[in-house]
Amino acid sequence: MVNSTGLFLAIDQSTSATKALLFSLEGLVVDQETGSHQQIYPRAGWVEHDAEEIFQNTLKVTTSLLSRHSERFNNILALSITNQRETFVIFDRDTGHPLHNAIVWQCRRGASICNKLVEEGNEDFVHQLTGLKIDTYFPASKLRWLLDSRPDLRDRLKNGSALFGTIDTYLIYRLTNCKVYATDHTNASRTLFYDIKKLAWSQELCDVFGVDFFLLPEVRESKAWFGDTDLVGFLNRRIPIYGVMGDSQAALFAQRCFVQGSAKVTFGTGSSILLNIGHEKHLADSGTVTALAWVMDGQPTYAFEGIINFTGATITWLRDQMQLIENVAETENLALSVSDCDGVHFIPAFIGLSAPYWRSDVRAAILGITPSTTRAHIVRAALESIGFIVTDVLKAMSKDAGVELNTVFGDGGAVSNSFLMQFVSDLNQNTLLASQLPELSALGAVFCGGLGLKIYHSLADLEALPAEYNKFTPLLDIETTNKLFASWHTAVQQILYQPKQG
Repeated sequence: MVNSTGLFLAIDQSTSATKALLFSLEGLVVDQETGSHQQIYPRAGWVEHDAEEIFQNTLKVTTSLLSRHSERFNNILALSITNQRETFVIFDRDTGHPLHNAIVWQCRRGASICNKLVEEGNEDFVHQLTGLKIDTYFPASKLRWLLDSRPDLRDRLKNGSALFGTIDTYLIYRLTNCKVYATDHTNASRTLFYDIKKLAWSQELCDVFGVDFFLLPEVRESKAWFGDTDLVGFLNRRIPIYGVMGDSQAALFAQRCFVQGSAKVTFGTGSSILLNIGHEKHLADSGTVTALAWVMDGQPTYAFEGIINFTGATITWLRDQMQLIENVAETENLALSVSDCDGVHFIPAFIGLSAPYWRSDVRAAILGITPSTTRAHIVRAALESIGFIVTDVLKAMSKDAGVELNTVFGDGGAVSNSFLMQFVSDLNQNTLLASQLPELSALGAVFCGGLGLKIYHSLADLEALPAEYNKFTPLLDIETTNKLFASWHTAVQQILYQPKQG
């Protein structure tokens, strides 16, 4: 390694907040600053963000953080970016200013378009090219909806005066003073417009979704150079942007799941479970999708991914909407205050059930309530629901990949909840290593940036860096976990077999 005193600045732009972090070359967090942004719900099932607020928050948290370390400005080697992947923005080409609120991955407004495309027989073709499902989780149907609703935006995209991009593209464009219009493979491959075998945008996919093949961002490797920034004049010199990666793939990279058969679970607002399947594209038989994990020196690495749209957000709902808890941290003690859920099951289908069920029409439910049910039972059932649905995905993924998972890596805010981590280990009957560093998405982007700058010369250099975990091994026997699963699946079936809505 070189320049051992250097620092990486990272931006982690997530669903709920924007975070700026300083990392040492050993991958340790030196300092960080966070700013949350508004969640906008124009209608039931619709979710938006103010993209201008996100950019201003990005400047605010980065400049606030760096102001505490002004004596180290010259030690900043590069800026790396990780982001919520499927959220997209349409913005002005000249100014970079957003022309509509960002439409968030959680938003369901494209459901009717997706249903029609599936009924017309497009699902297999889209799956073959993208590895993904026709689902409103991804941008394509929502972009189609927006352009149908706003013909002026369609016209501007066609004439080139407006641009489309995921959050990384938008931030890069603004931070480089509108000079760099680019994304990386991990973000491009989440749009439903990208062929993950050819590693190229697809005219045919754009045609399927009825979206004109307008100018799309240049796709670069995650470790590539993405321009330079002075943070809109804050710094007295421009620093390069190296290391751009969607948040879930970045966490997989930071966990150093570089070999086929290694897997990780991100416990965030939603959860993404990724299993490295190697350099050849394979399609899953069940409810998991195939993702581009990353592309390095022209060689792609693929992964099976199970997408769960509501995990940590379930606990936030208990706090903000139901006011059953005052803070997320108290859920562990509440769950442990009762011996079990007393027959209560929590089905977190707030915006439908994603992997491995893929039913956008079903709704959340709490089943099995009796006069003896307490808030502790409901909180415990909510935590257990996260473990159940995560394990549903892991089992399906392992079967599709034909591999036996012995160890799973965990990251995200919920790894601090030992009850949940132990429950996941019990259900899976294998070891769970929960990272003690909750900032793995940012770290993965930094690792890619370090490779691009040749500070790290190989994946082996990254594997040699320190990594600390809390280790959980199964405490329940397999007979008990099988009974728990049988009860869970009975509850899920009650929801799935309701008449379809809409």
